[in-house]
Amino acid sequence: MVTGAGGAGRTTVAAATACAAAAQGHRTLLLSAEPARRLAALLGTDPSEASGAQPAPQPPREPGPGRPEPVAGAAGLWLLRIDSGEEFRRQAVALQTRGKTALDLLGAVPLDEDELTELPGAGTFALLRALHTAHQGGTGQSAGGGWDIVVADMPAAPEGLNLLALPEQLRRYLRRLVPAERQAARALRPLLAQLAGAPMPAQWLYEAAGRWSDELAGVQRIVESPTTVVRLVTEPGPLAAEDLRTAGAGLRLHGLALESVVANRLLPTGSSDSWLTALAGQQQTALAALREKCEAESVPLCELPHLGRDPRGPEDLRALADAARTAVAADGTAGEGLRPPAGAEGGPGTDITYGWLEDRLAGDGTLVWHLPLPGAEREELELVRRGDELTVGVGPYRRVLPLPSALRRCRVSGAGLKGGVLGVRFTPDPDLWPGGQRGSSEPARQGG
Repeated sequence: MVTGAGGAGRTTVAAATACAAAAQGHRTLLLSAEPARRLAALLGTDPSEASGAQPAPQPPREPGPGRPEPVAGAAGLWLLRIDSGEEFRRQAVALQTRGKTALDLLGAVPLDEDELTELPGAGTFALLRALHTAHQGGTGQSAGGGWDIVVADMPAAPEGLNLLALPEQLRRYLRRLVPAERQAARALRPLLAQLAGAPMPAQWLYEAAGRWSDELAGVQRIVESPTTVVRLVTEPGPLAAEDLRTAGAGLRLHGLALESVVANRLLPTGSSDSWLTALAGQQQTALAALREKCEAESVPLCELPHLGRDPRGPEDLRALADAARTAVAADGTAGEGLRPPAGAEGGPGTDITYGWLEDRLAGDGTLVWHLPLPGAEREELELVRRGDELTVGVGPYRRVLPLPSALRRCRVSGAGLKGGVLGVRFTPDPDLWPGGQRGSSEPARQGG
C-alpha cells in the first residue's frame, strides 16, 4: 500500500515498486486510479496494444460482466486501472436488480446505467473492491494462478489510511444497524409486526447485510494480514516530519505496518546555481528532521533523487526502485516497534484487539490498557468510553476498539501518554465486578 503526502509522487513510487518486484520474477499487479494516459506515460506502455502481449494470471472465478481486465506492461507486470465511475454504475445496477421486488412495491422507476453519475466517495469503495478481487486469485504457485505481489496506489494521507480502516468501521455499523441475531426471529416476524404496528425488516435486507459484511471481512483480512505493509511517500519540506509523525501514529492506531518512508525528488547538492543550491539546502534541512524521526521509530528512510524530468518507462522506474532498495539496505532492518513487556496479556488468543493489558489490581487496584501510539501528542488525543467500546482518536484518525472482557466491568479512572504509549487506567466497578452486589448493569459513558 503506497500512500503519503499529496503531490509527493505516490503513483511514481508505486509504479517503481511494482516494476522492481516484476524484475525480480514476481507476478505483480499494480492497482491505480490515475488517468490511463498518465499511467501509460509513466510505465512507457500503450494500454491498447499491450493487452495482447502476455496473458494475465486468471483468478479461480471468471470476472463479472463489464469488469475491467488487467493490462500487461513490462515482463511480469500487469496494470489494473480502477475506474470508479464505471464501478459505481455497475454496482448501482446490480443493487437495483437485487432489490427489484421492493422497488416494484414502492412504484419506483429504476435508473438506467447511462443516467447514473458517480457519487462522491465512490472511488473509495472501488479501490476496496479491486483489492478484494485481486486477492481472490491467490498468491504463489499453490493457488494455481493470481498474483505474487499486489501494489496499490492509494489516495493521499489521511484519506488513504482512513480508507484502509473503513472495512472494520463499516462492519461495526452493519452489526449495530442490522443485527444478525434478529434473523432468528423471522418465523415470528408476522406476529411481531402486528404487535409493533410496523412492518419488520424483509429477508432481503439481512441477506444484503450479510453479503456486504462477508465482502468487508475479506478486505479487512487483506488489510490486517502480516504480509500487507504501507510505504509512505513525502517530498522533503517544512511539514514533512510533522506529516510523518501524524501518519505514523494513525498507522499504528489501525494496526498497520510501516515498511519504509520514501523521501522523493531530492535535488542534487553542491550546484553552482544559487537558486538550486537554496532549494537543495531547504530539502536537506527537512531531510535531516525526517532522518531523525525515522531513526527514533526504527523505520528505514529511502532517499530518491530527482531525475530532472518526469519518470517515464520501466528503466527510469527500476532506477528509482534500485535507489530505494540500496537506501533500505544501508539503513538496516526496521525495529519491531513498541512491544508489550514480558507477562503482559495481549495478542493472538485473547480478546484484546490492540495493545496489551497490565494487571495492577494487587498494587494500586487498577487494570491498565496500553495502546502504542508512537508520535502521538497529548493535545491531539481523543478518548471516549461508550458502553463496551473505547473510541481513540489521534489527529484525523479514529478507531473504535471493543473493550477486553475484563475491562467491561470497570470504569475509566484516568489516562496518560508516556514514551509513545497511551495508558488507560480502569478501576473495577463494585456493582459489576465478581463478588459485587449486582450481576449485570450497563456502564455509563465516560471520558478519559
